[in-house]
Amino acid sequence: MDPLLAILLFGVVVFLTHMLEGVTGFGCTVLALPFAAALLGLHTAVPVLVVLGWLLAIYIVARSWRHIQWKPFLFIVLHAAIGLPIGMLLFDKLPETGLKALLATFMVGVGFRGFVKTWRAGHKLLVAKDTRSVWMRLVLLTGGVIHGAFGTGGPFVVIYAGRALPDKSLFRVTLCLLWTVLNTILIVKWTVIGGVWNPQIMKAITAALPFLVAGIAVGDWLHHRVNERLFRMMVYGVLFLAGTAVFYGLVMGK
Repeated sequence: MDPLLAILLFGVVVFLTHMLEGVTGFGCTVLALPFAAALLGLHTAVPVLVVLGWLLAIYIVARSWRHIQWKPFLFIVLHAAIGLPIGMLLFDKLPETGLKALLATFMVGVGFRGFVKTWRAGHKLLVAKDTRSVWMRLVLLTGGVIHGAFGTGGPFVVIYAGRALPDKSLFRVTLCLLWTVLNTILIVKWTVIGGVWNPQIMKAITAALPFLVAGIAVGDWLHHRVNERLFRMMVYGVLFLAGTAVFYGLVMGK
């Protein structure tokens, strides 16, 4: 493929996926990865998308930091942090393809169920639900393990946040603070070990910046104009699409 065309197509992917995360607070990396890997190669796509997602999350946190819900955030970090090193240690032992297929099935199922349930509920006011149950703790621990092994544990956090944070702005900025922390850890790790930030990756990041800025601007504008019901439907819709993207990545071998 012509390099210019590849960059333009990648820019479209960046715009659309980061626009969606600008609205909902999650999903840009897992949605973009299969397509970005096909256009740029997996080893280039992963660090590029991590940096772009990191910049988006920093913007949302800087803009809306007053809405951060510290108790749910610390609860997420505490439980996910326990699972994270376990996933890192088990990376070579876990069946990646099988687990990703299960994860994708889980995401599609939860996304579809949540979308239909929200649509049927109409405009009923959502309230925060019990999020300290054994089930919710296991969800976050599992998310930490999966994220440590494969970097795709976000959907488990979304399930917890959907119950703990019924307000759209609280939901978005609290998740973005989590992505800021996790992506900072990854970026520091890659910088320390070296060999990641090659000219190809830096050029791809630079070329994607205008598309990122446009996606953030449109996504943030939409976030403040959708009602809570439509926001929830978009959250579950993104979860469904993310599961579909994981399936696509497995089929394409990415």
